Amino acid sequence: MSQFCSLFGPPHQPISGSLPKVETFVVSFYSETMMKSFWFFAQFLHVFLVFSTLIASVAVQAFTGAYGINYGRIADNIPSPDKVATLLRAAKIKNVRIYDADHSVLKAFSGTGLDLVVGLPNGYLKDMSANEDHAMDWVKENVQAFLPETRIRGIAVGNEVLGGTDYELWGALLGAVKNIYNAIKELGLTDVVQITTAHSQAVFANSFPPSSCIFRDNVKQQYMKPLLEFFSEIGSPFCLNAYPFLAYMSDPENIDINYALFQKTQGISDPKTDLHYDNMLDAQIDAAYAALEDTGFKKMEVIITETGWASRGDDSEAAATVNNARTYNYNLRKRLAKKKGTPLRPKSVVKAYIFAIFNENLKPGPTSERNFGLYKPDGTIAYDIGFHGLVSSSADSLRLSSKDIGARGWSRSQYLILPISMAAAFLLFLR
Repeated sequence: MSQFCSLFGPPHQPISGSLPKVETFVVSFYSETMMKSFWFFAQFLHVFLVFSTLIASVAVQAFTGAYGINYGRIADNIPSPDKVATLLRAAKIKNVRIYDADHSVLKAFSGTGLDLVVGLPNGYLKDMSANEDHAMDWVKENVQAFLPETRIRGIAVGNEVLGGTDYELWGALLGAVKNIYNAIKELGLTDVVQITTAHSQAVFANSFPPSSCIFRDNVKQQYMKPLLEFFSEIGSPFCLNAYPFLAYMSDPENIDINYALFQKTQGISDPKTDLHYDNMLDAQIDAAYAALEDTGFKKMEVIITETGWASRGDDSEAAATVNNARTYNYNLRKRLAKKKGTPLRPKSVVKAYIFAIFNENLKPGPTSERNFGLYKPDGTIAYDIGFHGLVSSSADSLRLSSKDIGARGWSRSQYLILPISMAAAFLLFLR
C-alpha cells in the first residue's frame, strides 16, 4: 500500500481507523488518476511544442556541418542520380549542391536525408527578374513540389554573375533574387529554404594582403551593395567560389605551392592586421570578410561554395596532378573537420563545398576544367582522401548504420526522440 501511495499520491483518508467504502475509494482513485494524466498530457504537449519550435529554427540552415560537395553533371558517362545518392550516403556527405533543379535528381534524393541546394541557372535570371509569376511558377514546380521528402534547403540564384562578362545579367540578378525570395515567402517556406548566389573572386579588386581586399568599383556600389543589403535583411551568407589552384596557376613563380596545398610552409603575415596565414584558402576567406567589412557588412558569414584541385591538365597546367589533387582535397577535409575559423574570424567555422563529385567530360575549356572529380564514372574513388565509393557486391554494404545516421544529422525518426525522452522524464518525475 505504501508503494501504491508513493506512485499516485496520498489517499483521501488515513489508513488507520475505519477504511472508506470500496466505491468511494475507486471514484477517488479514478479522479486522481485522470487529473494526473491530464497534467502529464498538458506538460508533454508544452514540451513538444517548444521542441518543435527549436527544430524549425534549426531547419532554416542550408548548410549543416562543415563540408559538402558539388554535383556537376556536364558529362555523358557518370552514374544515374539514384546511384549518386547511394554513393553520397555511403561517403557520409550530407550537403550537396547542384547547378539546376533537374527533377530526376530531386526524385532520386527523396527520402535520403541529404541536404540539397538547387540552382537557378544564369539563363533564367532575366525572365525571373522581370516576371514575378514566372518566379512563383519555378519555385512551385522545382522546390515546393518536392518538399519535404527531398530536403531542399537552399536556392542559388545564378552562379558567378557579378564580375562575369554578361553585363545584362548584373542588372537582372537582384530582381531575380527578390522575386524568388518573395515566392518562397508567399508559399511559407522561408524557414526551410535559404536564398543565395555564388560569386567568383573576379568581384574583388585585389586580395593580397587579405585585409586590403575590396570589391571592384564597377561592382561595388551599383550591384554588390544592394544585393548584400537584401541578403543582410533575410539572413543569407556571402557565397564564394575560391580556388587556390587557380591562384597558384596564375603566379607559380611567386606563390609557394605548399601554401596553396595546406602543406607545411612559412606562410604569410598580413602587415596591416599582423595575422599569420599558413594556407591560402584561409587568406582568401578573410579577404572576402575584409571586402564585406569595407562595404558595411562586417557580420555577414562567408561560405565557400566551390573549392578543389584538378587532377589533370594541359601542358601549361603542370600543377594539375593526381598527387596535388589528393593532397589539397585530403588536407582540405582535415581542415574542415577541425570546425575552426580563420585568423580574422576565429569563431566563424569554415564551411565549404568540395568541387566536385565526378570529372565532367563534356565541359568546355582547358583540360583541368574536366578533371576536378573525386570519383570515377563507375563510382569508385579516383584517389583516396578518406571517402568511400560504391560497393555493388552487397546491398547491405550500402546501408547506413544508426551511428552513420546520427553523424549525418536529424532523420525523420529523430524528430520524435527528444519528445519521447521528455515524456519518459516526466513519468519518472511523477513517481
